[in-house]
Amino acid sequence: MTLSDRDLAFLAFEGEWRRHAGAKEEAIRAEFDITPARYYQLLGRLIDTPEALAHDPMLVRRLRRRRDDAAELHRSRVGRSVGR
Repeated sequence: MTLSDRDLAFLAFEGEWRRHAGAKEEAIRAEFDITPARYYQLLGRLIDTPEALAHDPMLVRRLRRRRDDAAELHRSRVGRSVGR
């Protein structure tokens, strides 16, 4: 599978979004004309591909780590609320 233009744009955006003024969600809507939720769904699938990893290994590993850390935090919070 080859990375599409949109895939490349997502990776470029993730690598540079902090340079843009404003909230990230607003920038996602303006840049890609999709909801942030949809963007993150697509990004999550993209960073799991070997093509994305080959294209920008440092960025993809950072994004995977951030996603995995957020999922772990969510699991720990849910686990604590269930035990109450």
